[in-house]
Amino acid sequence: MRAAWTAQELLTTFTTDLGEVALVPGVGGVFEVRLGDETLWSRKADGGFPELAHLKRQVRDRIAPGRSLGHSDGHKTGEPAGSKAESDG
Repeated sequence: MRAAWTAQELLTTFTTDLGEVALVPGVGGVFEVRLGDETLWSRKADGGFPELAHLKRQVRDRIAPGRSLGHSDGHKTGEPAGSKAESDG
């Protein structure tokens, strides 16, 4: 179920950028996300499943650098989510 949901999310986000998303059956809890020959995520090596926003950023950085992912881009490093960079002057 997780693999199908992840595939759907990637296809929805990268509608015209991805040629295909393939689900390959496996046994023993295998979950890997590959882009070409590069493994972006391996459940065995990385432990568990990726945060979807993190995975989308990894894919975007390789196939459409500079493209905004909206809320999946998250907040700036070191800045708490929801904070504003304003001063009270």
